[in-house]
Amino acid sequence: MPRPRRTQISIEDTPWYHTVSRCVRKAWLTGVDPNTGQSYEHRRDWVESQLLKLADIFAIDIAAYVVMSNHLHLVLRIDIELANSWTDREVVEQWHQLFKGTELTQRFAKGELVEELNLSQLRHSIADYRSRLSDISWFMRCLNEPIARMANKEDKCTGRFWEGRFKSQALLDEAAVLTCMAYVDLNPIRAKMAQTPDKSDYTSIQARIKAALIGEQPQSLVPFIGGERFNQPKGINFSLQDYLQLVDEMGRILREDKRGSISVSSSKILKTLNISTGNWIKLTSEFGKIFHGPVGTTQELTNYCEHLQKRRRHFAKCCRYLEDG
Repeated sequence: MPRPRRTQISIEDTPWYHTVSRCVRKAWLTGVDPNTGQSYEHRRDWVESQLLKLADIFAIDIAAYVVMSNHLHLVLRIDIELANSWTDREVVEQWHQLFKGTELTQRFAKGELVEELNLSQLRHSIADYRSRLSDISWFMRCLNEPIARMANKEDKCTGRFWEGRFKSQALLDEAAVLTCMAYVDLNPIRAKMAQTPDKSDYTSIQARIKAALIGEQPQSLVPFIGGERFNQPKGINFSLQDYLQLVDEMGRILREDKRGSISVSSSKILKTLNISTGNWIKLTSEFGKIFHGPVGTTQELTNYCEHLQKRRRHFAKCCRYLEDG
């Protein structure tokens, strides 16, 4: 039986999560349906546009994403500090980009006077919006529902387009985050949808590569801050160039027509994470098969399970891939 979402997401333990949404009824999200020959490639733009729009509205950052033929992967970071720093008016303005809100919040957003007898109701609505704007379930709802409506309209049918629940995995440490990101970024190559990361359309890795060519990083994605970690409010504590090279080399290993290996310069990340080259290849090739629950070292998994009062540390044996450096 599926666990309630509240038992899977714990901000106190980690702000990082891997989510997966899959289509039902053999529906095709993008690409060409081999059964009918119909192309749904234009839906990639639907997903990416809505995803990047939500990143500007929610207090949730995107670290990695990929849109596959019948599912999509995201690596997300909940920025609870940002949500708490917003003023009441900013919270309402963010929420109104997605929903109409109430008559009270509409008046408040326009700067109109709200009667004292209605202040309690207004404060309750604002607190509710602030909580939702840092909630992964609401983020995924606002991503998936518009796509489902457009796809059903195009397919001239009704009913569910997505599975009832999206899959959510807690990423408990840096090793879990980096390996999951690389797994997500390499999905098109494993599926033979692309030859190289830079040719993987509508993905975070392509966006990072394009921005890196002009010495920048995508504003819509969590930045790699490397040695500048002490001068940055948030980010991934590794060099962007090291990560891009590591993903590129791993992509070559996955391709049957290429000889690939992990170079000394790229292995700096693996040394920092204390992951062996063999385990890195295993993790980034089979992450989805190895882990079906929270991901992290044995100690991190133990802390997570104890905090959430889980009696058993499910999937603890999989931790060895993140520990045998």
